[in-house]
Amino acid sequence: MKFTRREFLKGSLILGGSFLAPFTGHSAKPATETPWYPAYGVLEKTGELAKRVAEAYAIFEECVLCPRRCGVNRLNGERGFCRAPAKLVVYTDHPHYGEEKSLVGSNGSGTIFFSNCNLRCVFCQNWPIALEGQGKQISDEQLADTMLHLQKIGCHNINLVTPTHVMPHILNATRKAYQKGLRIPLVYNTSGYERTEILKLLDGIVDIYLPDMKYMDGKQADKYSSGAWDYPSETQKAVVEMHRQVGQHQTSNQGVAVRGLMIRHLVMPNRVAGTEQFVKWVAESLPQTTYLNIMHQYHVAYKAFDYPDIWRGITIQEYLEAMRWADEYGLTNLDPNSVKIRNFLAQHESRN
Repeated sequence: MKFTRREFLKGSLILGGSFLAPFTGHSAKPATETPWYPAYGVLEKTGELAKRVAEAYAIFEECVLCPRRCGVNRLNGERGFCRAPAKLVVYTDHPHYGEEKSLVGSNGSGTIFFSNCNLRCVFCQNWPIALEGQGKQISDEQLADTMLHLQKIGCHNINLVTPTHVMPHILNATRKAYQKGLRIPLVYNTSGYERTEILKLLDGIVDIYLPDMKYMDGKQADKYSSGAWDYPSETQKAVVEMHRQVGQHQTSNQGVAVRGLMIRHLVMPNRVAGTEQFVKWVAESLPQTTYLNIMHQYHVAYKAFDYPDIWRGITIQEYLEAMRWADEYGLTNLDPNSVKIRNFLAQHESRN
């Protein structure tokens, strides 16, 4: 992959980024010899999945799905902070090849982008979807059919992007899809702004958690994510719960993820994201082999030009600093693409 220093400084996105047999590579915890089976399938066989669906749907009557705890009755048409209606809204679905390598595999990650969001960040790169709610209303049955279609065309997983505010729909659709033959992992691709009490409803259903950890300072979260001052504390508790449920990143012998926690952290200009504090927290709170993707892709979008500390892309030095901190705190399972970028940039800097 070739790119110029100019492209990096502009915040370019070009650097972004049968599974039953066990994997023996060093970058992930090997899967066991037991043939892989979706977590949600086990719960369906016991009748527990139907109970979880009913419990989740009841939350819509006084919505507290996320830490905002709006308490609105979405079934009666009320909308909370996320602006999501009672019915499911999806922007698009397709195989995605820009995710982490172990999610993409050879056939892509079966990505479903849900409209609306509970954070509403001022630098949102998908603001027409997340903030304006662009998309099409569909039923849970249609979502189940979408999952099955993505499986049919060869996607390795169902990648649920911004799922928090539509979690009950997802559970119901997953149950319907399983009954019709869905047998691939569920990826819960979340901003990280989750309640642990709600995550416990997902225990035994989600196979792979893919949370962001955006900030380590509540003041920064308050400023850039619409008053979410409790983002650091809530996200840290949520990620610990995710790890409890699914453990470390596991892949097949083809290198395709089947289970585990994969954390994303976006490096931001002027240390806004608190990257050193973030890697220190991971090292102290989780295994040092936790899968971590330190991302360089920040670019100025939406309202970011109104905020001087984030109205530019990150520098090469800021990215190298972030990766150095990860090394210094002993984190050993960094995303392979991040490592390649770090090595390339380090070589570039040494020549200048």
